[in-house]
Amino acid sequence: MKLDIEVKKTGQYKYIDEGQGQVILLLHGLFGALSNWEGVVNRFKRDFRVVIPILPIYEMPVREAGLDGLVAYLKAFIATLNLKDLFLMGNSLGGHIALIYTLGHQENVKKLVLTGSSGLFENGMGGSFPKRGSYDYIKERVEYTFYDPKTATKEYVDEVFATTKSVPKCLRIVAIAKSAQRHNMAREIPSIKTRTLLIWGLNDTITPPMVAHEFNRLLSNSKLKFIDRCGHAPMMEHPEKFNVLLEEFIDEKVVA
Repeated sequence: MKLDIEVKKTGQYKYIDEGQGQVILLLHGLFGALSNWEGVVNRFKRDFRVVIPILPIYEMPVREAGLDGLVAYLKAFIATLNLKDLFLMGNSLGGHIALIYTLGHQENVKKLVLTGSSGLFENGMGGSFPKRGSYDYIKERVEYTFYDPKTATKEYVDEVFATTKSVPKCLRIVAIAKSAQRHNMAREIPSIKTRTLLIWGLNDTITPPMVAHEFNRLLSNSKLKFIDRCGHAPMMEHPEKFNVLLEEFIDEKVVA
């Protein structure tokens, strides 16, 4: 699955930058790909500037592989492109990174969207070393992400499998996953006052619905929307429903 859009490069940063207007900044997860956001990009690039940085999950030095390194990368990326007044959105690990960034830069985040976000609890593959060389195992774990296993296309499974065949990449994946699991944000999250939308799959097995309810409780200015028959990546599994919820939220007037 490939997003047929040009990947741009500025210095060390690779990213998608489509459309003009207010910025929607999208953050992918640990095994995420740019294609995960295809439905969002295609819908919103007509009216907004949609930016997706390629997070250096597989390239960063192993000793720096973790949330701190990824958040530092995001901060530098936003500063380099001079991105202001963001609609910031993250899936899974991307949501965790978005939360940490927002915590320190609430003045630059107009609205926050989390979908299947880590930061409180996640039941993922990252806790153990992915089984290298076992295509069936990787296929099963990727399918576990979705309510409908058929959402995990062969192209997507092939992409994840190719990643897990690399020992250095696997080491970074495990280091980052463990960093995320150690960093529970329950005490910090109530400090975030940014208007937040939680879009969650009702059948998410990685960050189950109870996690969404807990985010909703801790984030005082948040609202929670569930999508039925949907797993950990709603923007992939139900892109049209996801986009409707997102559009309503973006159009919603911010009450001071």
